[in-house]
Amino acid sequence: MKTSDTVLITGASSGIGFELAKVFASHTYNIVLVSRSVEKMKKLAKELTNKYKIKVHVIAQDLSKTGAAQELFHEVIDRNLQVDILVNNAGIGAVGLFHHMKMEKDIEMLQLNIVTLTEITKLFSKKMIERGYGKILNVASTGSFAPGPFIAVYYATKAYVLSFSEAIYRELKPYNITVSTLCPGATRTNFAKSAGRKNSSIAMMPDKVARIAYKGLKNNKKLIIPGLANKILVMLPRNFISNMVFKYQKKLAKLSK
Repeated sequence: MKTSDTVLITGASSGIGFELAKVFASHTYNIVLVSRSVEKMKKLAKELTNKYKIKVHVIAQDLSKTGAAQELFHEVIDRNLQVDILVNNAGIGAVGLFHHMKMEKDIEMLQLNIVTLTEITKLFSKKMIERGYGKILNVASTGSFAPGPFIAVYYATKAYVLSFSEAIYRELKPYNITVSTLCPGATRTNFAKSAGRKNSSIAMMPDKVARIAYKGLKNNKKLIIPGLANKILVMLPRNFISNMVFKYQKKLAKLSK
């Protein structure tokens, strides 16, 4: 990776995306921040610009909406920006019994976590192919490795992200484009709150996850799993993981009442 490169990060206003922006900025990469939360991004942009003397662009975009990927791509082109590194971090989740979940929430998850991610990857990877260089970091989850009772749709979307990313890793490699998949476990972000849960006591800090992700991306790692416990977890039998998730989420559901 070259420090003159420009990095586009979705979901950049909080959590792992927020911390990734700070890590890339500390290595003097130029940044394109994408999120719905404009004020948070503007504040972050000012901080990074003043501290690291880099260029930071802010694009307000709700990526859970149909057509958002095309709008983002055209905005980047209109601003005459070149995206050398793409970080698909934006995602949402929800916890609860599948038959109790609102259909609108399921569709929103599918749109953001799968459809928009796929569209953004296709649009920007074509530009990378033209230039003969690029890096893509797609954020999945340790939930990618097994079914997740009480969190079924979210885990299924992350399984897609992992499968999709590992497939295009092979397709894009001849064009000097690397695709890395980040699979964090429980992380102290706003995700738990938005999903209707408390953060786990064993959750990793997002800044640590971001540093590990940056190092893995720089070293062209296909799969990045932060933390020894998470590395062990994903090697366990799928049925065992699924049962463990079921018991854990059921316990959290009782605690949240």
